[in-house]
This record gives sequence, C-alpha cells and structure tokens, in this order.
Amino acid sequence: MFALVATLAIQALVSMAVLTPPVFATVAAPEIGVSANTIGVFTALIYAAACVAAAASGGPIRRRGAIRLSQYCLILCAAGLALTATASLALVLLGGVLIGVGYGPVTPASSHLLIRQTPPHRRSLVFSLKQTGVPIGGVLAGIAVPAFVLALGWRGAALASAGLCLLVAVLVEPLHRSLDDDVDPAARGESGVLAAIRLVLRVPPLRRLAFASLAFSAIQLCFSAFVVTFLNERVGLALVSAGAVMAAAQAAGIAGRILWGWVADRFLSARALLLLLGLAMGVTGAATGLVTGAWPVSAIAAVTMLLGASALGWNGVYLAEVAQLAPAGAVGAATGGALSLTFLGVVIGPPLFSAVVTATGSYRPAFFAAALAAAAASLTLRRR
Repeated sequence: MFALVATLAIQALVSMAVLTPPVFATVAAPEIGVSANTIGVFTALIYAAACVAAAASGGPIRRRGAIRLSQYCLILCAAGLALTATASLALVLLGGVLIGVGYGPVTPASSHLLIRQTPPHRRSLVFSLKQTGVPIGGVLAGIAVPAFVLALGWRGAALASAGLCLLVAVLVEPLHRSLDDDVDPAARGESGVLAAIRLVLRVPPLRRLAFASLAFSAIQLCFSAFVVTFLNERVGLALVSAGAVMAAAQAAGIAGRILWGWVADRFLSARALLLLLGLAMGVTGAATGLVTGAWPVSAIAAVTMLLGASALGWNGVYLAEVAQLAPAGAVGAATGGALSLTFLGVVIGPPLFSAVVTATGSYRPAFFAAALAAAAASLTLRRR
C-alpha cells in the first residue's frame, strides 16, 4: 500500500512538472522571446530526453533503489522548472532536458518496486491505479498552475511547482530504507540505453508490446494536443465547450485506466485486452475525424470519451504486462527499454499529425492515419 501511494504521488508530481510550462506558455513566451507555439518544441525535447533516460534507468535502479532514484528524478524536475523561470532561452531549453531526464526513469522505478509488492492477481489493477498519476498530474497543473500565475507570476508558478516536487522528494525519504531493500551497489549487468533496448528487442512478446505502444502513445498525444483546437476551429464549438469535451475525455481516461486494470486481472489476458483497446482506438479515432459542426455536442462528447477511455486508458495494463514478461531481476531495465519506444511515439506522433493537417488542410486524414496506425499495431499482439 505504501509503495502504491508513494509511486502514485511521485508520478503525479513529475507529470505536473512536464505540464507546468505549457500552462503558462502564453504569458512566459514574450519574456523568453519566442512564440507560444514553441512549447511544442519544448515538449518534444522533454520526451526525447525521457526516451534516453528511461532506457538508461535499469542500472541506477538496481544500484540506488527505486525510491532513491525517484527522489533524484523529482529533484531534476525541480531544477528544470527553476531554469525555466530564468527566461533565458538557452537555460529554458536546458530545463526541458532536465525535466525529461527526471521524468523518464520514474515509471521503470515504480515498476521495479510494484512488481515485488503486488500479488499477480492484482497486478494490472495496481499498475493502472499508479498510472492515474499521469492524468492527476495534468489536473494539478490545470488547477494549481493558473492560480500560481495569478498570485506569483509565471516565474513564481515555475518555482512553486518546483517546490512541490522537492516537498514530495522529502516526504518519501522514510520509505527509502524499507522499500529499497534490494539495492545492489555493484550491479552493472543491465546498465546502458542500448542494453535495455536490446533486452526488449530480443524477447518477442516484449518487442511486440513496445512497438504497439509507440502507435498507442502517438494517438494518445495527438488526441490530447489537437482535439481542443480541432473542435474549436474546425467543428465550431466555443472554446469553453471544446475544453469541457476534452476534460470529459480525460476523466474517461482516468476511469478507463482503473477499469481496464480490473478487467485484465479478472477476465482477459493483458495482451488480448490491449489488442481490443487498440482496435477501439482505431474505430473511435476515425470517428473523431468524422465529427462536423452538424453533430450534437452530446454525440461529440460520447465519441471523444470513448476515444479517451481507450487511448488514455491502456498504459497501466501495458506496464503490468511488460513487468510480467521481463526477465527475472530486470523489470526496471525492461520497462525502461520498452518506454523508450513508447516515448518515441510521443516525440514523433504530434509533429507527423501536424504535418498531415498542414499538407491536406484537414484534420480528417490525420485522425484516420493515427487511428489506422493504432489498429494495425494492436493486431501484432495476437498470441503466436
């Protein structure tokens, strides 16, 4: 129980750190000397750094412990947010790298910890509950950061968010001794980015899961990044209504993470469920591309909530299955290697989506392409 609470809190705070700069981007950009749209580059930089850091996390987890490494990650995220408060473009970009390096190892560390603390018949549910920390971090960023900006200015908001990261790093310190009881300072065997990726690639079920997650994460981030603009500019919904639809989809994603974890533990194998969720992403993603101004808001909300439940809800089941398939003693390395491919989808998905929209002048082919990729990727998970 303590492990779940601690990893959930850590996940929520690092996720909040990633989303804090986008929240205050419109007010910070003029002082930094860039356009607010540059936040897309900043976010891509974060996830590119996270790709490398996640794959490199196996050795540090074994040598330092999952809780200790997570504390370091919180400190790195805090340092990255502090650098964004300088308004110096070079330091802001460096801050993005530090946030990414802090974000990447948190999930491998939590998987290493939870796989030892959780009985097999509850594993998918527990991993899914822990992964609700990602949308919870989004909620915290959406509620707390604007309040910080109003009270402290955007620089103060960055520092306040950094302070919350440091606070959680301090609060979990008592758990280091009890939960990091498997530390091996001499561990060297699973270190390195390429070693972690090779570990995933040489285990066929892990390899198929990781490549499927690339397409799943791509549609997840494309939906989150573009749906409000799509509904506002192309469908004609008021910005408030478009935001409400997005919020409902996020809520469906949180509920989906918990529901799918429960289903995977009781009724379906994780890979069968992920296959069905990928197909659901394909159908609902394509349906989202068909939305027009003639649709009633209730129908738009229904379609996007179904897409949210699948495209935002698969992560916990995926991570539990990666941990289950990992070689003994290599859960952190396997999770890190798999996440490097997952995060790659985050890095390349939104720019490709944007390029399709720009080239065609329409969101429909972009949603169709993302949906087709997710559905096709899910079919690779069929048992062989």
